[in-house]
Amino acid sequence: MMQNPTSEVFNRAQVRRRRERASAGYHQADFLKKRVLEDISDRLASTGRKFDRALCLGGYSAQTKEILGPFCGDLIETDFAQGRVGEGGVVADEEWLPFKDESFDLVVSPLALHWVNDLPGSLIQINRAMKPDGFFVGVLAGGASFTELRQSLLRAESELTGGAEMRVSPFADAADMSALVQRAGLALPVSDRDRLTIRYDTIFDVMRDLQALGETHAPAQGVGRPLRRDVLMRAAQIYASEFADADGRLRVTVDLIWVTGWAPHASQPKPKRPGSAKVSMAEAVGAKELPAGDKAGR
Repeated sequence: MMQNPTSEVFNRAQVRRRRERASAGYHQADFLKKRVLEDISDRLASTGRKFDRALCLGGYSAQTKEILGPFCGDLIETDFAQGRVGEGGVVADEEWLPFKDESFDLVVSPLALHWVNDLPGSLIQINRAMKPDGFFVGVLAGGASFTELRQSLLRAESELTGGAEMRVSPFADAADMSALVQRAGLALPVSDRDRLTIRYDTIFDVMRDLQALGETHAPAQGVGRPLRRDVLMRAAQIYASEFADADGRLRVTVDLIWVTGWAPHASQPKPKRPGSAKVSMAEAVGAKELPAGDKAGR
């Protein structure tokens, strides 16, 4: 599955390097990953199933096996960076999955797919890697994530330099995700959004955690100029002025886009054939059906 280099948004080599550098201090800032893993476990519990063989894409966390283990027999964890793969794990690029077709009953991806250039292609590979009636649960940053940081940096750089560069990565749109999952061939696709507000003391604390997680901006075309100190200090002022609560702490918005789908199987519900209904909509809701052209109230 070849990709068009001109359409790439992220520098995947840089993403890998930043994840490697962040490996040692990652667990000091992975509270959001733990929250996501717990939410995934809730969704798995709702299926009432235990999955014999499961794959966790980008599940780097000390809690992954503890939280997801009760729902899985064999659980394989992957990451794009060698330093974030534990014992028994696999180094794997989410854009080029090294697994045979129909290898897993379950695939989950907690906060890894928002760094993928070819998201439809990755979803197709995930579908292929699942056995019939296998379940997929993915969550990625999207929409308004870090909008306060984005706005503060753009405004500060524009004020002080007369122009501004994108300093926060773009994120997927929740409205498009169900269509992408369906396009990948997964059945019964569902997407929803969970918007969180995290609070920090300063903009520097926000940026410190992003660096600790290996989640800083990695554009495919590179950054034209480094972020100047005076721009950063001005951004800190704007952030504190525009996005602080009454106690002075700063708000950080994180949009979590959730997507689920099933590898197709004959046992799954199928949509009815158009025209096959035996009861009219009017009968179903207990209303009087009017001939075409008539208006209600006459």
